[in-house]
Amino acid sequence: MNLSPDQVVFWQMGFFKLNATIAYTWALMIVLVLGSKLVTRKLSTQLQRSRWQNLLEIIVTGIKQQVSEVGLQQPEKYIGFLGTLFLFVAMASLFTIIPGYEPPTGSLSTSAALAICVLVAVPLYGIEESGLTEYLRAYMKPTFFMLPFNIISELSRTLALAVRLFGNMMSGTMILAILLTITPFLFPIVMSALGLLTGMVQAYIFSILATVYIAAATRVHKPKIESHKKLLNNDDDN
Repeated sequence: MNLSPDQVVFWQMGFFKLNATIAYTWALMIVLVLGSKLVTRKLSTQLQRSRWQNLLEIIVTGIKQQVSEVGLQQPEKYIGFLGTLFLFVAMASLFTIIPGYEPPTGSLSTSAALAICVLVAVPLYGIEESGLTEYLRAYMKPTFFMLPFNIISELSRTLALAVRLFGNMMSGTMILAILLTITPFLFPIVMSALGLLTGMVQAYIFSILATVYIAAATRVHKPKIESHKKLLNNDDDN
């Protein structure tokens, strides 16, 4: 039983190695890219549409609605990043039905990479929304002494994202492997179904947390801007 797909090495030459985490991650990315190309190559605006286009519209509409309900005013702006995160984690869990496949999200390196993507995306969206100066000032509110605590908060929530995803995915794989050795018939089938459900839940939680962090970053100083606009409107009326 492997605790992580990092332990499954397909090829190695000196310090360079190709393990299951790298292989399955790239295979998953290729499947997502090719699948998106095939689904979107013949999009239609007519009443008669393909089943794949209907499925794509359901997924995109659902993600867009969730992003909007969290508080982001322009979900189209963030759906590319957040939707990709959700689909990657969800598909990584869905492919566990393939014999011999191990989800790359069961590796701490993959979970950390996804969390780092969120860590980088949050300030980028925040700076784009409010500007570099205004965004950096938020780290020193209400006083300058809050700067180190706000920085620690950014790093700690990134670590929490990585560890949460890694722990939940690895625990499901370990439980399934243990049950395979004890009762190799009914229980593994049930646990596989529960593993798929757990993977989908983790994909939803991971993407929602990323959305919440981006929403918090893009709403920096928004009340002040709105109040300033109200003052300008009152001056114009007078």
